[in-house]
Amino acid sequence: MAWKPTDIADQTGRTFVITGANGGLGTETTKVLAGKGATVIMACRNAAKAQPIADAIPGDVRVAALDLADLASVRAFAEQQGEFDVLINNAGLMNIPFSRTADGFETQFGVNHLGHFALTGLLLDKITDRVVTLASIAHKQTPKLWIDDLNYENRRYQRNLAYAQAKLANLMFGRELQRRLTEAGSPKKSYAVHPGVSATDLFARTETVLDRVSKPFIKLIGHPPAKAAHSTLFAATDPTADPTVYWGPNKWMQSQGPVEPCPSSAISRNPELQRRLWEESERMTGISYKF
Repeated sequence: MAWKPTDIADQTGRTFVITGANGGLGTETTKVLAGKGATVIMACRNAAKAQPIADAIPGDVRVAALDLADLASVRAFAEQQGEFDVLINNAGLMNIPFSRTADGFETQFGVNHLGHFALTGLLLDKITDRVVTLASIAHKQTPKLWIDDLNYENRRYQRNLAYAQAKLANLMFGRELQRRLTEAGSPKKSYAVHPGVSATDLFARTETVLDRVSKPFIKLIGHPPAKAAHSTLFAATDPTADPTVYWGPNKWMQSQGPVEPCPSSAISRNPELQRRLWEESERMTGISYKF
């Protein structure tokens, strides 16, 4: 029988931090966890915009400011947090025009990967249970990981490949973090998941004509945000979930369906590239993990 949110045990006494929780999958995840008794901290770039959303969700839901495009904000957020159970790296940008973060990173890579890499490293000693990082089926769209030019200093910017690279980095980060936790003898776990395809606001921020036409098409091939959040919820709460498995829907080219083990690209499984990405991420962010 397929896993479903009703299988989640009572989460009273547990605290979850969810990045980008003010829309799409983040909001759906927050609703379910709060409904199960958890305390949820919605870590959002625009706290004022997030507060009415939090107020409309029954349960213990709080808002905290976090801008993943600014490492100073990441550090400030991390310093304000006490001990909690689960970090869900959910926030993301997709196929946006070229720009750079406050720290000079290409924005899709900077927000989707480097911001979460820094955040997780700064919070790791405060996390008691696990980290869940959202990747994407789009990780398969890039032919390689440009490990020597992750920041688009010496190549032409292609927004779709930039997104694919960032989501590939999410997947590789989740796996490398688990490897390092295991090597250190830590009981903490790291999961990489994907949501399939869902008509969230990600498809309305490209500043192209696709913003107006993509959602109806996505609704045809994908599944609703509430179902797309299942892989996140499963990895965040199920005590039997294997952290070495890439979890997500596996039907219709992984666009929809129940939570299952999923295949991923050969690049994403390359341990040497995972190690090099980790080292480059430490160098770029200035954050070194302590296990």
